[in-house]
Amino acid sequence: MTKVIFDISMSLDGYIAAPNDRPGEELGDGGQPLHAWLFDEATDTDREVAEETSNGAGAVISGARTVDICLDVWGGKPPSELPWFVLSHDKPERFAKANRGFNFVLDGVESAVDQAKSAAGAGYVLVMGGASAGQQCLQAGLADEMQIHLAPVLFGNGIRLLENIDAERIGLETTRVIETPAATHLQYRIVRHPS
Repeated sequence: MTKVIFDISMSLDGYIAAPNDRPGEELGDGGQPLHAWLFDEATDTDREVAEETSNGAGAVISGARTVDICLDVWGGKPPSELPWFVLSHDKPERFAKANRGFNFVLDGVESAVDQAKSAAGAGYVLVMGGASAGQQCLQAGLADEMQIHLAPVLFGNGIRLLENIDAERIGLETTRVIETPAATHLQYRIVRHPS
């Protein structure tokens, strides 16, 4: 069975982006420290965690807002060669003439996960980029694991990760904790409680 893994960086106070995220400031005003573990402050261990995550994936799901905000920094196409499924209510105008490698899924998270699983081959489905995409997968009971890269930074405001979910239906079992100066990498198996 193809696993679905939600993977995201988060500030210590629960935000996946600082306030005012937009093209050019994809992580919001002052949000760059959230990804320091991937770039400026990355240790060999941080790089191993990142490589392990990307090397095992067979397909990606993200939200439309993430694609819209990050498209320019990604060079106008997905940042990897993997099949990329975008949860959206509609296909943005700038994608009308050219697909650019993104598959827009307009009929819900279940459809996006089904399509991504079919495309993933021997890999897993990586849900990344955007609190909403992860929240939808968690709420629908579609995520098997969650990996949070907890950055030692406080934002005080921005986009919260764990909103809009029925926390009573979702249990977490810690499967791994890796600490580096730039992040604490937390991995959980998701246990669903009956509704």
